[in-house]
Amino acid sequence: QVQLVESGGGLEQAGGSLRLSCTASGLAFEIYAMGWFRQAPGKQRELVAEIRRGGNINYADSVKGRFTISRDNAKSTVYLQMDSLKPEDTAVYYCSARRHWGGGSYSPGYWGQGTQVTVSE
Repeated sequence: QVQLVESGGGLEQAGGSLRLSCTASGLAFEIYAMGWFRQAPGKQRELVAEIRRGGNINYADSVKGRFTISRDNAKSTVYLQMDSLKPEDTAVYYCSARRHWGGGSYSPGYWGQGTQVTVSE
């Protein structure tokens, strides 16, 4: 049974930092593209950052230069370091594990339960 367990969310002031972690079990972690998505109230879920098995990284334009994604295959864990937080970063953040087949093609993937990030003014 595949499980993705997120931690590290919480309440932070604008300009502050938070670090999210997601530990996976039940899958061959190293072959998966690991991603962080977020969903704010009334909005669609959006990709925040992704790191593929070869180390290629993609960021949403809105977080470039502020967020850093990394992975530790030995610990089956992916991290999202979030600096210079803004109120518009407030959302539920979800960890994902998907197989990347090339280009924009992915498997349906697995999802964590989500962790709330709230950034105050």
